[in-house]
Amino acid sequence: MDDARTIPVTHAGADRATVLASLDDDTRTLVRLAGIVAAGSEDEMRVAVAAAKHLPAPWVDEVLLQSYLFAGFPRTLNALREWRRVSGHHAPARDDDAADPANAPHWRARGEVTCATVYGDMYDKLRDNIAALHPAIDAWMVTDGYGKILSRPALDLPRRELCIVAACALARQDRQLHSHLHGALNVGASPLAIGATLDALDDLLDADARTRYRLLWQRVRNSHPAASARTPA
Repeated sequence: MDDARTIPVTHAGADRATVLASLDDDTRTLVRLAGIVAAGSEDEMRVAVAAAKHLPAPWVDEVLLQSYLFAGFPRTLNALREWRRVSGHHAPARDDDAADPANAPHWRARGEVTCATVYGDMYDKLRDNIAALHPAIDAWMVTDGYGKILSRPALDLPRRELCIVAACALARQDRQLHSHLHGALNVGASPLAIGATLDALDDLLDADARTRYRLLWQRVRNSHPAASARTPA
């Protein structure tokens, strides 16, 4: 087993120890934006981008950048174009971390840590399962997904995970939603914040999806030690 499988999860991501106790209004706007960019219409995307104008610009930049992992380049480019137009915030002149291929070992190292933090004791199984689909996907997941993108410091990991929950829910990706509900708990989002994230999507989901995802969340919450430990009596 290689080094990626032996990261002690109790130490993984220790520098990303932000805890998100509840879903504040700004984070609610952010998760709706993430979900709509992943699966909403063009008109919905424009409304969601306009609603995010007051948010910290780095938050919006990062959520839109990570959207390409879940929505692909066309939706991400359209959302970034609208964000630049509406917000008046220009792109940075350069991004040395993302642009230099020599950083690949760094991306992989921090990707292993972030991925292990998100998946907890399921990390080894995840790596084996993804490698069985194709070793290239395993490498891209860790180096590009978790290292190059999701480990960027401008947005904390709990908010990133809640945005991924929203993207998976609106895209009707139930298997990935299940994983990232656990992941949100693993990285420090409270049960209250996760439940409120699903609530924030109510008007964007049909009745069947709302019921299905609430039942899924109930099963995750009941089975996850961190959820029971943080749930008020």
